[in-house]
Amino acid sequence: MDSSFPAEDAARSADLTALDVRIAGCRACPRLVAWREEVAATRRAAFAGQTYWGRPVPGFGPPDASLLVVGLAPAAHGGNRTGRMFTGDRSGDVLYAALHDIGLASRGTSVSADDGLELYGVRVTSPVHCAPPANKPTPGERDTCRPWLVRELELLRPALRAVVVLGAFGWQAALPALTEAGWAVPRPRPAFAHGARVTLVRRPEPDAPGTGPASAELFGCFHVSQRNTFTGRLTPAMLRQVLTTAAESAGLPTRSP
Repeated sequence: MDSSFPAEDAARSADLTALDVRIAGCRACPRLVAWREEVAATRRAAFAGQTYWGRPVPGFGPPDASLLVVGLAPAAHGGNRTGRMFTGDRSGDVLYAALHDIGLASRGTSVSADDGLELYGVRVTSPVHCAPPANKPTPGERDTCRPWLVRELELLRPALRAVVVLGAFGWQAALPALTEAGWAVPRPRPAFAHGARVTLVRRPEPDAPGTGPASAELFGCFHVSQRNTFTGRLTPAMLRQVLTTAAESAGLPTRSP
């Protein structure tokens, strides 16, 4: 893997639109490139007539989002098919239903990239942008992909006030990315737990003093995978509670479902 390519390419992105374009063209991890393209070519029987995206999946949501939701990686027949985060799979159904329930999404389903779904003050991303075999990126692939997340955090920094991380893998990836993007993460690093909450103080920027919130709240939440939602480890009420608390800390209005 060429770990320098994403770092250099991410640094050239002046805004989120440019970043999304560069992410979609990344070929830095040979195993992930081969897998995502194989899945796009063979396709699942239920989607045999569809053209798969088959590329890295950029983040989704407005550029001035004050709340960021960080997952794990796109699903092979979800984001890798539709080209949008958490779109076209059951994990996305759970996440967007919860966001809609509390008033942060225009609809509670996410079927395709052109289904009209809008997010209000929220952006959704992941630390790995390609669908991995067995939904398990390697630590090396996570680290190679990190510059994209760092740059996304830097571009969101003027408005960002809260981050919700879904699952332990995302938590482990997000902490060093947040550090690189300008927030001071407590030492020792906080452990992942559902309901965990950590205040991250923003380090001063000599070239841009006083811009953006002075701190951000970091929240842990079990991932919206079927393994968690089907077993009841993560219920819709549990997910709504974390998202509502995070939204309130981000200054976003919410409603009761």
